Parts: sequence; C-alpha cells; structure tokens
Amino acid sequence: MAEQEKNIGTAEKPEEKATNPLRLVITVLLVLAAVVWGGSKIRHSFLYVETDNAQIEGDVYPVISKVPGTVQSVLVRTNQEVRRGDTLVLLDPADYKVKRDMAEAALQNARASVSAAGEAATAAAATGQKLKSDLARSQNLRRQDVISPSEFDAVKAAALSSSAQSAAAESQHRGAAAQVTMRQAELRNADLQLSYTTITAPAAGHVSKKNVQPGQYVAPGQQLIALVGSSELWVVANFKETQLENIRTGQPVTIRVDAYPGKEFEGRVESISSGTGARFALLPPDNASGNFVKVAQRVPVKILFTGKPDKDHKLAAGMNVVVEIKVK
Repeated sequence: MAEQEKNIGTAEKPEEKATNPLRLVITVLLVLAAVVWGGSKIRHSFLYVETDNAQIEGDVYPVISKVPGTVQSVLVRTNQEVRRGDTLVLLDPADYKVKRDMAEAALQNARASVSAAGEAATAAAATGQKLKSDLARSQNLRRQDVISPSEFDAVKAAALSSSAQSAAAESQHRGAAAQVTMRQAELRNADLQLSYTTITAPAAGHVSKKNVQPGQYVAPGQQLIALVGSSELWVVANFKETQLENIRTGQPVTIRVDAYPGKEFEGRVESISSGTGARFALLPPDNASGNFVKVAQRVPVKILFTGKPDKDHKLAAGMNVVVEIKVK
C-alpha cells in the first residue's frame, strides 16, 4: 500500500512540472498585454486630448411674423425640409389689401391735385407775364403823359398782384408734388405690409418646433417656427482649461457620435473661444464676493466637419459626441 502511494506521488511530479511553465507563460503574456495596453493608453494621452463634453451645433433661424394677423394656412410639416424663399405660413391678407387700395386711391387723388395745381401755376404765370408786359408799355405811355397816374398805378398794382398769385400757385404746385411723394411712400409701405402676410423661409433647413396653427392670431415678433439650417453643422467641445495648452487651430479631430457607435467622423479645430462658458452664463460667478472655490473652467472649442457628407449617418444639432484632438 505504501509502495502504491509512493508510485502515485512519483507519477504526479511530471504533471506539476509541465503545468508550472504553462502558468508562467500565461502570466507573462498577461503582464505583457497589460504593459502594451497601458503603454498605448499613455502614448495616446500624450498624442490626443479628449472630451465627451461636446455637442453638434447648427444655425437655428427663427421664423417670425412682422405684422399682426390671423393665420390663414400653414404649408409645412414638422421636420420637413425647405429651401430658402419657400412659403411657410399665410396670414389673412384682407385688411392689408384694403389698406393698399386706400393708399393707391390717395396717390391717384394726390396726382390729380398736382396736375390741377400745375395747370393753375401755368395759368398764373401766363397772366403774370402779360401784366408785366402791360406794365412795361404803361411805363412808356406814362413817360409820354399818354395815360394818367391813376391808370398807371392800376396797371402796376395788377402786375404786382399777379406776381404774388403766380408765386402762390407755384408754391401750391410744389406742395401737391410733395403730397404725391408722400402718398407713393404710403403705397409702398402698404405693399410691404401686404407682402408680410406671406411668411417665407429665411434659409434652407428643416422645420422644427412649429408653434402655429390655422386660425391662430399672431403678433409682430412672435416666433412661429424654428428652422434648423442644413448648410453647415459643427461641434462645440468644452475642454477643461488645463487641456488647452497644446490645442491649436487646424489640428485634426476624430469625432465619435453617440448615436452611431463605432462610426468615426473627421474634423479640424476651427477656433478657440475667447471666454469660458461660465463667463457667458446668465449669472456669471463673481469670485470677489463670498468664499472662493477654484473650479476648473471649460472653454468652448469650435470644430468643423471635414469629411464627405454621410447620408447613412444623419447628424442633427444637439447630438452628443466625443472628440479627440491630435495635438502632437
């Protein structure tokens, strides 16, 4: 029995010798893998600056009403793509058409008045010219003592009166012409107000946040639609101030969008903000009052997309992204 146990113990020793080198090899490989992985992370940290405090931004155009009125029809749907100049909303134009007709009638009346005033001024000028000629002849006759002083005075008074009437008629003509200019301006304003009842897209983009329905009464300056521009999207990445040392404009950027795991977009640093995000807040911190607590500030960095548009991976303003800037 003792010999059998001795033989069994002797038989297990080769297996232990074979197992120990295998474990050693696995351990060495794991250590090497950890070293390589850690080294790559350390190297990556020297070559890249990364943040997940970043979002896609885009131009948002407010579509507002310039005149008060009742909405007659809304010609677009939420998320619909539109081009610049496309009609979005129509207001009831009835009141503004009436005002335009009244302005046009006032202009026609002013033109008639200026025509009549012009004819009166022409007639007064002709009469004045005749009386001036009569006065010149009367002066010769008076020097020859052909007419009496009273007759000469009557001709002279008539000439002076005619001259005053001609000046007044000319003044009335100029006033009537000024009225025409004013009525023309009023007509243009009426046309402009009428044109404002047709609300068009200020730029190409997608309809978002539509807050208007037919029958609704809108006031001047009221936002009806938010139009997200489609011409350009960019990324605003908020880096800590301690990360800005090596960031420069023009550096290449790798952009990963949370909505598309595994997909990477190319970009470049376009500019670095001149102020921190906290400085432009509604209530910026005042470190001179109260207890001061030092907090790492974040500075917005604008990043432009440089790769070709990808129709299979649609981007939208507000999406969260992770950016890596190659600084070395």
